[in-house]
Amino acid sequence: MELAIDTSSNIASTALSHKGELLSELTWQSTYNHTVELIPNLSYLLKQAKLQPSSIEAIIVAKGPGSFNGLRVGISVAKGIALSLNIPLLGISTLEVEAYPFSYSKLPIRPILKASRQEIATALYQQEDNHWCRLEEEHLTTLRTLCDQSNQETLFCGEISSDMANEIHQTLGELAIIPQSIARLPRAGYLAALGWQRLSRGERDDLATLQPMYLRPPQITKPKERRKNNAKTKP
Repeated sequence: MELAIDTSSNIASTALSHKGELLSELTWQSTYNHTVELIPNLSYLLKQAKLQPSSIEAIIVAKGPGSFNGLRVGISVAKGIALSLNIPLLGISTLEVEAYPFSYSKLPIRPILKASRQEIATALYQQEDNHWCRLEEEHLTTLRTLCDQSNQETLFCGEISSDMANEIHQTLGELAIIPQSIARLPRAGYLAALGWQRLSRGERDDLATLQPMYLRPPQITKPKERRKNNAKTKP
């Protein structure tokens, strides 16, 4: 049995699967409170499935890009479980998880995640014959640049606001296909399916070296400088 964990965004999701086939799934809006919510929800997922933690034979985790704190929580918990149970751990790109539900379309699939006020994270995937392929690596760009460079019918998915959808449609017209928002919600069941494909080929990640995928350094607020104390010190 595999346990899949996705805490890349404010929509968190976990799933239990057997050889990639979904057994149970739990998805919720976290509002970036993954630290206190993830472990209780994993316990609930196992309880509902009437399974013990010892039943888990592999861990699959979304490794980003995404929320700085969310990814740290998800990967830390995944590593802790993998270490304690001595089981394989595998990290999957969050953008790949966003794209995979639409592999049936046979179209180029462009997942989008907001990275900052102006930038987006994206990649490009497509199902070619029986092979799921990444055509472009994960990278940062702007929506305007992305639209200007698109010249073929493409399915867009992921975190797409109504304003972003309008801009894509206005620029690309019928070349852009955007599924309804409910179809674009992150689901750990797809993460489990992707993870099993790689696990079945004998792939796994190293516990010590697997890290969140950050396409830009996390923004760290510089602490305010203390006011200088001009008072004279007593002898």
